Amino acid sequence: MEIGFIGLGKMGFPMARRLIEAGHQLTVFDTRKEAVDRLAALGAQAASSPKDVADRCETVLASLPSLQASLEVATGTGGVIEGKRVRRFVDLSTVGSHMAARIHGLLAKQNIVQIDSPVSGGVGGAEKGTLAVMVSGPRADCELVKPALGVIGKVFFIGEKPGSAQTMKLANNFLSATAMVATSEAVVMGVKAGLDPSIMIDVINAGSGLNTASRDKFPRSVLPRTFDFGFATGLMVKDVRLALEEMKSLGLSMEVAEAVGRLWEVIIREEGAESDFTAAIKPIEKAAGVVVGGAKGGHAAK
Repeated sequence: MEIGFIGLGKMGFPMARRLIEAGHQLTVFDTRKEAVDRLAALGAQAASSPKDVADRCETVLASLPSLQASLEVATGTGGVIEGKRVRRFVDLSTVGSHMAARIHGLLAKQNIVQIDSPVSGGVGGAEKGTLAVMVSGPRADCELVKPALGVIGKVFFIGEKPGSAQTMKLANNFLSATAMVATSEAVVMGVKAGLDPSIMIDVINAGSGLNTASRDKFPRSVLPRTFDFGFATGLMVKDVRLALEEMKSLGLSMEVAEAVGRLWEVIIREEGAESDFTAAIKPIEKAAGVVVGGAKGGHAAK
């Protein structure tokens, strides 16, 4: 299948590489020439702009870091919307249902189908092809791109309504964000009381407290103090903010979500947008006067 791919960052690059390895013919673009050159060395064709990609391919995938980037790549000057050959735009980014609907409406005026396809599973999932791939859009078009999306993960058809997959992604990432900070608070409590955090995580993972943070993030990135899980704090905060906006627009009660949102705002302020989101524990540790993990396994500060 001939596929265009725009956005070759931490998630986009391994997804694009897997598509090449699966035998798909890729035309790629990124603002960073070195990323394009690396994929060109693997067999991809280099393009000069999003429009250039859309001039060459009927199906264009994009993996982008922000709402504005998705909007500009899809509908801006020199964007996919100006392409001569493109028929469908598959957005692998997380932009929220409102932005997805906006892009859908603009592309529809040029008879280009918008397919929402946000992914979950992080850089590790992108590398291994084990992402959860949420898809919404016209079923026929979704079925057409399913073989390609199946290369990067397990495909879930959410519905035909524009933005439905985005709502699903926000629900998922809100739970992920909540698990990270809730587990951090629980483990910090234990360390403050003198418990060994490694034993705590073992017990939690054998019991009813098991969650993605305790199972994956703490053993790999928190306890060894590497904070290198591969997902930026800025991206997590973006997703939490989008989830809160979605909940508000639906008129929902959001006691837990608002508390989680406030904590993530503290985290991004203290740790910075470029920090790994597993660094979420650091402000919680600081407030408690403890350090979790490291060579000694965890200790209360004197």
